Amino acid sequence: MKNLFVVFILLILNFDCFSQSRYISQNTKKIVYNRDSGICQCCGSSRDLEYDHIVPYSCGGSSEVSNIQLLCFTCNRSKSNSCVCKVHNKRVGQQCCESGGTAKSPANNAEQCSGITKKGVRCKNKTTNSSGRCHLH
Repeated sequence: MKNLFVVFILLILNFDCFSQSRYISQNTKKIVYNRDSGICQCCGSSRDLEYDHIVPYSCGGSSEVSNIQLLCFTCNRSKSNSCVCKVHNKRVGQQCCESGGTAKSPANNAEQCSGITKKGVRCKNKTTNSSGRCHLH
């Protein structure tokens, strides 16, 4: 009986943790793909599509249909943890890590990444990360 109780508690904890993850269900993916007509919501590309959290997961965004959109690989990586696709200079997110009612902007308190590129030059991306490095480093 004790073992059954432990298994039951572990299942509940796993389900609770799973529901709070960035995992996007197959059903949600189908709905989003159809809603977004199978194209990137930034540039209109239909290649290398990824499912993106409109309000970033790291800022409390959920994996519900209303918070997921299709972005191509390039736009999604450019958006990263912000609201703006830096390739197309287009807003593709909302409420990005709001604090006190104002959204953080990549240019607000951002500094140049301290990482080095494969070519051996300093990265030109801006970052607000405490490590001083952007999402690529």
